[in-house]
Amino acid sequence: MGPGRALGLGLRLLLGLFGGAAGGPHSLRYFYTAMSEPSPGVPQYMIVGYVDGNVILRYDSETGRAVPGADWMAANLDQAYWDRQTQIGQRNEQVDHVNLEILGVRYNQSGGAHTRQRMLGCDLLEDGSTRGYYQNAYDGRDFIALDMDTMTFTAADVGAQITKRRWEEDGTVAEKKQHYVKNTCIEWLRKYVSYGRAVLERKEPPAVRVSGKEAHGILTLRCRAHGFYPRPITISWLKDGEVRDQETEWGSVAPNSDGTYYTWASIEARPGEQDKYRCRVEHASLPEPGLYAWETESNLWAIVLGVAVAVGAVAAICGFVVWKRKSGKKKAGYGMASSTDSGSGSTCTGVTA
Repeated sequence: MGPGRALGLGLRLLLGLFGGAAGGPHSLRYFYTAMSEPSPGVPQYMIVGYVDGNVILRYDSETGRAVPGADWMAANLDQAYWDRQTQIGQRNEQVDHVNLEILGVRYNQSGGAHTRQRMLGCDLLEDGSTRGYYQNAYDGRDFIALDMDTMTFTAADVGAQITKRRWEEDGTVAEKKQHYVKNTCIEWLRKYVSYGRAVLERKEPPAVRVSGKEAHGILTLRCRAHGFYPRPITISWLKDGEVRDQETEWGSVAPNSDGTYYTWASIEARPGEQDKYRCRVEHASLPEPGLYAWETESNLWAIVLGVAVAVGAVAAICGFVVWKRKSGKKKAGYGMASSTDSGSGSTCTGVTA
């Protein structure tokens, strides 16, 4: 595996694609971030742990303590566990800031804002097999990563080559990381999943919307899916019933603040041919794939106008019925209905509401 392929994956993970693997049900990730000059209100050091993209643990240099990120973590783990995680966080904070200084010297940087990031984690796949990850980035670029299969480090540049030689000469760095991701990480992932099964194994269907925009003689159709869980999802564009993956552009599957996900897929078409296209969405929450078409603005206005006319007609009928009742009561010598009875059980009120 070349440096670009191995470390490209590392950077995408560090940028936030920390959900479960496409074919696997559960994942555990820890992200470590050290900054030399953080923005106002941002700690110099942070650790965030995720299970299937859900925050389970937080540590930062401002509080100096590890705290639960989910109710089900707080309910199932005692204070001794959080004290241990605090100690681990404090040790990592010291090591990562030392490494940040080392890299500044290595790249001949006399100051300024710099960031070191690490990601350590594992996947537990449906067939019982596992995968492990250990990847590093510096100033938003890939730095070094460990290939768990070959037990070798892949360096992104000359500066990372120095680290590669040192770690491989030591001989224990790769072994320790591999033991962690294949044993300790998987053991705790199983525990965390058992604690939060109701949340982690829930299924929330995507809300799907198809839109279109014409420019320079090209119609771009975009299919957006949001609010779904779990993370794996498949979005395909079909033309006349045939899948057009080669012509489709996909966005990344990104997390929402509520623990769900969103993504999109777009395709270019000829103006006037939108009726030939359908967006197909496949997700674990759906009993069968859903097909969605673009409702053009004119069609939407027709629907809105039709609803408005229907509501107006119902309101007019209700008003006429009320007027007839009141006029009938006056003729019979009755006064106005009391406030207690006004509107009770009224069909008209129920319809317009």
